[in-house]
Amino acid sequence: MTLRDLVWAYVTYPAIQAYALFSIAGIVLAAYWGAHPLAMIGAVAATALVYPVVWYLLHRFVLHGRLLYKYPQTAALWKRIHFDHHQDPHDLGVLFGALYTTLPTILAVAVPIGWLIGGPGTAAAAAATGVIITCFYEFCHCIQHLPFKPKTAFLRRIKRHHLAHHFHSEHGNFGITNFFWDRVFNTFYADAKQVPRSQTVFNLGYTGPETARFPWVALLSGLAADGSTVPRRSRSE
Repeated sequence: MTLRDLVWAYVTYPAIQAYALFSIAGIVLAAYWGAHPLAMIGAVAATALVYPVVWYLLHRFVLHGRLLYKYPQTAALWKRIHFDHHQDPHDLGVLFGALYTTLPTILAVAVPIGWLIGGPGTAAAAAATGVIITCFYEFCHCIQHLPFKPKTAFLRRIKRHHLAHHFHSEHGNFGITNFFWDRVFNTFYADAKQVPRSQTVFNLGYTGPETARFPWVALLSGLAADGSTVPRRSRSE
């Protein structure tokens, strides 16, 4: 895949187009409502600093947690936002985050930060910053999963670390572009030799007794308790 192919796959994805519109709306609202320039800068900087730790915590404890698949009301959500991605890490259809989860999360984190710093104008600026950072994360995520060979050392390094999370051990390297918090919480590994290979890297531990006890994701995915494919007729019964 060439860089042009990668960029085209990225910019033509509906979620990315929606992010672009939301970021423009945030910038327009920030200009309309206004705020002191230093407050604007503070809101942007604070959002940029908070984003990596929020992503780390959500990725580690929510997306890799075992709560969402235990309830039929949230099983489809977990399947869409992370289980399917680990089942097939290169599937473009589930590579990007789902808008109905990412946008509320961005607003829930960024708007209070901006509002406390300077009111509605800075809140809009913070929200726009969160969306723009998400776009950057998603672009790097594309690089990490699509058949593209980056030329810069930074992109090659984060691709190697992230693919180790998907193909060696899902118990570490929770960052996408920033592994600082992995280092802080001792979940970072630079080399696959540092940690044992995980047997649940593709199913996140949702197998065997877990699928039997909490079958909703298995039914949606066409999986039996032992991980085998369920015949389509059985799934409809």
